[in-house]
Amino acid sequence: MTDSGIEFEVSCADLLKVLADETRLAVARELMRGERFAGDLCRSLEIEQSLLSHHLRILREAGIVESERHGKAVLYRLSPAVESKRRGDALDLGCCRLTFGGPDGY
Repeated sequence: MTDSGIEFEVSCADLLKVLADETRLAVARELMRGERFAGDLCRSLEIEQSLLSHHLRILREAGIVESERHGKAVLYRLSPAVESKRRGDALDLGCCRLTFGGPDGY
């Protein structure tokens, strides 16, 4: 969805490109555990806020996560479309399913 509220469809290849980045994949994995504030994500992923903001913007633009402002803090969660298709420890993107069960959780 764009800022104007106009919906557009993101292709499977585009979603996979977004999640091909290890940081963005780690953010999605963290949000599978529940909604989190940006500061909590920075601490758990051990990354700088500016880098996290960059990756969260890309995830939002792809429709994977959404945000909600709480004063100065921002709360992030998986978007309802992604969350509703999630099965346990897997993200169902519609075109494919990403499962997290390897030795490192990826």
